Formats: sequence, C-alpha cells, structure tokens
Amino acid sequence: MARQPQDPSTSKEKPSDERELIRELAMLLDETNLTEIEIERSGLRLRVARNISIAAAAPVSYQPAPVAAAPAPAAAAPAAATADIAKHPGMVPSPMVGTAYRASEPGAKPFIDVGSKVKVGDTLIIIEAMKTMNQIPSTRAGTVTQILVEDGQPVEYGEPLVIIE
Repeated sequence: MARQPQDPSTSKEKPSDERELIRELAMLLDETNLTEIEIERSGLRLRVARNISIAAAAPVSYQPAPVAAAPAPAAAAPAAATADIAKHPGMVPSPMVGTAYRASEPGAKPFIDVGSKVKVGDTLIIIEAMKTMNQIPSTRAGTVTQILVEDGQPVEYGEPLVIIE
C-alpha cells in the first residue's frame, strides 16, 4: 500500500475511514481478481496491491510474436515448440497486464536486441499499465536469444516476453 504525502491538516478523512477504505479496496481486489487498484478521494491517494508469485500461475502456452528479422515459417511453428518457450528456464514472463514497449520512447534505441548481453537488473522492456511505465528487469545474466513481443503489443500476466540464455 502506498500513500502520497500530504498536509494532514487538509485531510477530510479520519484514520478509521482510511482503514475502512483500504479494507474495501482489498475486498474489491479479491472479488475482481485484480492485482492492484489505486484511488484518489478528497485529496487522499491510496494504492493497494498484492504480490502473486508466478509459480502459482497455471502454465499457459503462448504463440511468440514474429520478430522483424524472423523468417515467415516461424509463425507456423508446432504447438510443442510454443509450450517449450513457456517452460524455458531463461524465459522472462510479464509480471502484469499492459502494453509492452521495447524502448523508453518512440524512435529511441531499444533496451535490448537479439544477441544483447544483459546483467541482472538491466531493463529489458517497459510495460505500461494504468498509465504507469513499469521497467521489467532481467532476472538473470546472459544473452538475449529471443524477443517474444513487438513494440506496442498488449501482454497478459505470465506471458513470455524474452528468452535469456
């Protein structure tokens, strides 16, 4: 939970009202299966989020997006190859639903390309969710062997983004 700093003398809500609002938002998260919700009311801004481990998600198969340099037959890859991507130990999954961007702004150099060497913590992709740009860091060091999303492509939670070997 994050709360924006404000002048306490301007707050119109009492602490017990804030706690009740937080409880209501938490219940709303459970009812709707959302992972994060943010609300602003009477000058008070609250964000309630929960962490869901990726290991708890059901395994899902995804068709990788064709890369500009990839040959056309790659789109006709067998379903078994797609399932292998989701199980690859170097697969970096999307931690949220949103829109994936390969660069910090349109026309800028992409964070990574196929063949790029990355270290733990290097930004791989940005995912825009609820008008917030979220940097997706590398969880391992290695070489980027596949980029599975296009710039501006919508992504789902757990969807494979990049393969690092």
